[in-house]
Amino acid sequence: MATVGVLRHLTSAAVTCALVVTVVGCTPLPGAPASTGSGDPGTTSSPPAPSPSPEPEPPPKDVELTLLAAGDVLTHAPLNESATTADGIDYSPLLAGVDTWVERADLALCHLEVPVAPPGTQPAGYPVFRAPKEIVRDLGEQGWDGCSTASNHAADSGYDGVVATLKALDRAGMGHVGTARDKRESLAPQVYELRREGRTVTVAHLSAAYGLNGLEPPRGAWSVELIDAERIVQQARAARKAGADVVLVSLHDGTEYVTAPTDHQKETVKALARSRQVDLVIGHHAHVPQPVSHLRGGPGGDGMWVAYGLGNMISNQGSECCVAASAVGLLLVADIVQPPGAPARVTDARWAATTVDIPAGHRLRVTREALAHPERGQLGVGELKDRLRLAQAAAGDTAREQRMPPKRPAGEPPVVVQR
Repeated sequence: MATVGVLRHLTSAAVTCALVVTVVGCTPLPGAPASTGSGDPGTTSSPPAPSPSPEPEPPPKDVELTLLAAGDVLTHAPLNESATTADGIDYSPLLAGVDTWVERADLALCHLEVPVAPPGTQPAGYPVFRAPKEIVRDLGEQGWDGCSTASNHAADSGYDGVVATLKALDRAGMGHVGTARDKRESLAPQVYELRREGRTVTVAHLSAAYGLNGLEPPRGAWSVELIDAERIVQQARAARKAGADVVLVSLHDGTEYVTAPTDHQKETVKALARSRQVDLVIGHHAHVPQPVSHLRGGPGGDGMWVAYGLGNMISNQGSECCVAASAVGLLLVADIVQPPGAPARVTDARWAATTVDIPAGHRLRVTREALAHPERGQLGVGELKDRLRLAQAAAGDTAREQRMPPKRPAGEPPVVVQR
């Protein structure tokens, strides 16, 4: 380093002498070339300073997204009573136990099993549901980006109930799919656009139910989407042609209070996996957790994850009315990864157990968090452990249990594209 400094000094001095000699004369330093001061080839000058190299562009990164999905939202009358205050109806305190999980998801999708009460009607619970509109408002305020709406109760309040439900979701800024106000709307998936790492990942969501408890779709087949594997594959293929990077399908199917998937569930899901058009299947209806599995097929032949049933997210069900596992739900946590210049894929799926503390006023809690702080609820440690074991046994060994909330999203909330 010292030698370099001396050379720089000598060069600088020589240049200074060369500039001055033409005016007043200067004796060059020993070893320095003489200057004629006339601009001839004997003149020396300092080489131009090199231009600074531009900063290299950082290499493009993978887009990494976290999807969160939950089980059935069932507004039974006792649940509505717990949400009723002197100022009106507020479900937020009941839902608050999963706030952190919802906030940290890049895309959060719920399942609204019941229609919203149409104007001029009163809310009602089982067996013919009409939900208070506040449930949609509070789901939206919690951070859910959209809901699937195809279910066996979707026609409980007729066409007016379908319209009231979708209007409430629109007002909350939430997406929806599975029911429709007209045929044009029925043909469109719900699309979510997520901007990350300078590019946009487009997620399309489809939804269908096995039936309507003996009722007919209130305005023809388009008003409530019913399960037809071939039709769902066509819809998924059309969504991809329209630009979807990822296609999710919510299926309302199975046998109530039974953990094992039915043959109909298995056949439908296998058909979707074989089509290689569907990235992930999210199941509902059984009111108890069902297995989380990975099937052959899927886009690119990389396999397809399916959660056959996520149980109940929030309801009044439990061992007193139904079976013990109906007080248990699963949060599905799935990873969506899009490498630069490559397709997006659902690369992994995990689950976390939830439960509803009915004695505490229908408080939804993540079961492991409830076990860490049992004093915050009315369920004992033994009961909470039993409920966790029910979730573990139902989910199976294919997917791992997620014990902590996801990391925070690395970008803005998704854009909900109007259907």
